[in-house]
Amino acid sequence: MPIIDMKVPSPGESISEVQIANWLVKSGDYVSNGQVIAEIDSDKATLELAAEAAGVITIKAEAGDTVAVGDVVCAIDTDAAKPAGAPEAPKQEAPKAAAPKAAEAPAPNPMPASAPSHAAGLPSPAAGKMMAENNLSSSQVKGSGPGGRILKGDVLSALAGGIDASNVPQWGGSRDSHREKMTMLRKKVAERLVSVKNTTAMLTTFNEVNMKPIMDLRAKYKDVFKEKHQVGLGFMSFFTKAVCEALHHFPSVNAQIDGTEIIYHDYCDVGVAVSTPKGLMVPIIRNAETMSLAQIEKSIGDVAKKARDGKITVDDMTGGTFTITNGGVFGSMLSTPIINPPQSAILGMHNIVERAVVENGQIVIRPIMYVALSYDHRIIDGRESVGFLVKVKDMLENPERLIFGGKTAEEVLLGL
Repeated sequence: MPIIDMKVPSPGESISEVQIANWLVKSGDYVSNGQVIAEIDSDKATLELAAEAAGVITIKAEAGDTVAVGDVVCAIDTDAAKPAGAPEAPKQEAPKAAAPKAAEAPAPNPMPASAPSHAAGLPSPAAGKMMAENNLSSSQVKGSGPGGRILKGDVLSALAGGIDASNVPQWGGSRDSHREKMTMLRKKVAERLVSVKNTTAMLTTFNEVNMKPIMDLRAKYKDVFKEKHQVGLGFMSFFTKAVCEALHHFPSVNAQIDGTEIIYHDYCDVGVAVSTPKGLMVPIIRNAETMSLAQIEKSIGDVAKKARDGKITVDDMTGGTFTITNGGVFGSMLSTPIINPPQSAILGMHNIVERAVVENGQIVIRPIMYVALSYDHRIIDGRESVGFLVKVKDMLENPERLIFGGKTAEEVLLGL
């Protein structure tokens, strides 16, 4: 078959349409079999579209277009002659021992110089996030990826080499404006947030946590912890362990409404909110109650990296029973997080600030974090919500309780 029509693959059972986020090639380019030619956004994840054959591509849907699953978005002419200097299709086998002739040597760049790639200057998701954080434009970073795409390492190199401040965009008093289509993910988030506000009896309760015990423990053992487990020791693993134990004592916080019934979960699938260039995503740590601190840290690191690199899947974000979100990494002091449906509660972490507190009648300085629990008052009463948050606070301020099922070593010894 000389012409191959490429259709939009299904990212998941419940997804009927997607949005073309970026074309990494343009019409008339010669593509290799298996080459990534586009990025596609669904309301849950981003996936890559790879060429199904080698040939000259004709694009039939523009970047930003919303298309149905199964629609034809491009065609590949497999009978088209390969342009001189076009790269060879990637091969998995080891290269032959004989060196290629100079005239036949493949060009060092993934795309021929005469046909610059549509991806030139386009940052990867991780690179885009870092560029946004450092107020860099694509013109200030030289891409080394396929077709000139900007990778995270390129941004790090640019920052290390110094940036010409004269090229940094400044506010100029302009009255210009521009419009951009909402991504599928952003539209879905907007719909879900409005739905939560309209369909739940959401309420938020607050408390404060003295982080000194956790910070002292972390400072004492973080080096040996990383050496043994090959992963850093952060605060999120402590909070996840504390949450799992508190959910065991207050199961309604781990439940959800289904029609006229309440589903109680005998496990903790904890969602960890991650900010990505595409928007907020919540990958799931499954059966977190069975994990050690090291296992939790590794799991969080793995799913967070997949989310930021745009490689997260629908399965990675499906089925959570409770969510933790950390606005403190952005400097938030206090907030009222919104429940992630169909869950019934979410815990918000915030920044750690040294504050004056009273201990044993004395004013002392302690690193304090405000925490917030937003919950659905339809199935979680004030007693459960406040008790849950107090339990989390108690275990974080007494880390040994994380080992003994929420009790102190003395209580375990005495059989209390």
